[in-house]
Amino acid sequence: MNYNSFTAYETHDSLVNNTAKSEDVAQWSVAEVQSLLDMPFNDLIYRAQCVHRQYHDANGVQLSTLISVKTGGCPEDCGYCPQAARYHTSVDNQDMLSLDEVVTAAAAAKAKGASRFCMGAAWRGPKQRDIEKMTEMVRAVKALGMETCATLGLLKPGQAHQLSEAGLDYYNHNLDTAPEYYEEIITTRQYQDRLNTLQEVRNAGINVCCGGIVGMGETRETRAGLIAQLANLNPYPESVPINQLVQVKGTPLYGTATLDSFEFVRTIAAARVTMPKAMVRLSAGRQEMSEAIQALCFLAGANSIFYGDKLLTTGNPEVDRDQALLDKLGLHALS
Repeated sequence: MNYNSFTAYETHDSLVNNTAKSEDVAQWSVAEVQSLLDMPFNDLIYRAQCVHRQYHDANGVQLSTLISVKTGGCPEDCGYCPQAARYHTSVDNQDMLSLDEVVTAAAAAKAKGASRFCMGAAWRGPKQRDIEKMTEMVRAVKALGMETCATLGLLKPGQAHQLSEAGLDYYNHNLDTAPEYYEEIITTRQYQDRLNTLQEVRNAGINVCCGGIVGMGETRETRAGLIAQLANLNPYPESVPINQLVQVKGTPLYGTATLDSFEFVRTIAAARVTMPKAMVRLSAGRQEMSEAIQALCFLAGANSIFYGDKLLTTGNPEVDRDQALLDKLGLHALS
């Protein structure tokens, strides 16, 4: 009996050599990514773990904390987002936090082990006065010795350079889903708008944080399309957050069939194989995941999490619970 089905079509040596595709070949086709997602689960996890160990600390996890510096009232119609003004959710509008409030939150996050502090704002894109406030926040958080990240929506020409001059390390702007499914989720902005902002960020010399959301009613082929889009960015993002839809009553996607947990793990693995050097972040949706599924995500190549009790407006596992899980798995925080 053959107990190693993997060797039926791929030896360990050829597997490791094939992982170099993402470094040597510019493009991953959707069909190639889907072939990864279609692999027997054990084989896919093995492949992803081999790639992970080539490029990363096998047991290291980068801890980030995310806060909302401006909440609610967004004019966009993203079907997953409780901050859209047009939807009736429990999220109240909140003006931008003060500099002191942000610095206090960042210092608390650092004291709990976070090395990166991410600041999000709900609007289509920042005005100049908003950028001026954000640059103050970036400088203040950098002064604490933390990496900084911001997610502020669409950027106008020149705004990314202002953020770069303030010392911003990462800018998050997710593609959300594959191009062909995009209009099912958002109609108030175009896919190209997102790509244009990512190019502004690249041109300013800021690291790109870009991922997507799964569990929005899409097919496996659509998930493959999202991963292919991310992997084919030139270069692919340094940080890739993979979110599982958190359903919020009042949003159009509330009531969507829940994605199978193993399908989510497969998506993490495909991201790791196609973007080997990236930090793959296990992001929204962790509160609904069992410890066992989170452990499988780490095995599949996730090496970053959002750390803290809240993600913008939705819940997240408590810090103590996260630390207990990391301890159980023998994982340590990356500095």
